[in-house]
Amino acid sequence: MNPTSFIQLYVFVLAAFVGYQIITRVPPLLHTPLMSATNAISAISLVGSLVAAGSNRGSVSTILGFAAVTAATINVVGGFVITDRMLKMFKRDPAPASKEAKASGAPPESGKR
Repeated sequence: MNPTSFIQLYVFVLAAFVGYQIITRVPPLLHTPLMSATNAISAISLVGSLVAAGSNRGSVSTILGFAAVTAATINVVGGFVITDRMLKMFKRDPAPASKEAKASGAPPESGKR
């Protein structure tokens, strides 16, 4: 194992540990914005996998690039679907107007005085 590989392994393990520590300490209120940021990072990896697939460095590179494009696309689309569902949970339904207000054309009362 050469020194460059050792440093790369060290950075990978350190990044995994720091990432785990950060994600486990995120309050529930911030999960939706965090998911959106994660989807943006996944989109960047999608661009990198497109470059790998189209680099024309041999059939193995093209096949691995295609697999990376497929996995990154599923990750991005799935992340945005989940984010959309989470945002719909917090959306309030508009209060239906009363029958009298509809008939008279007056704006509905808020109920507070």
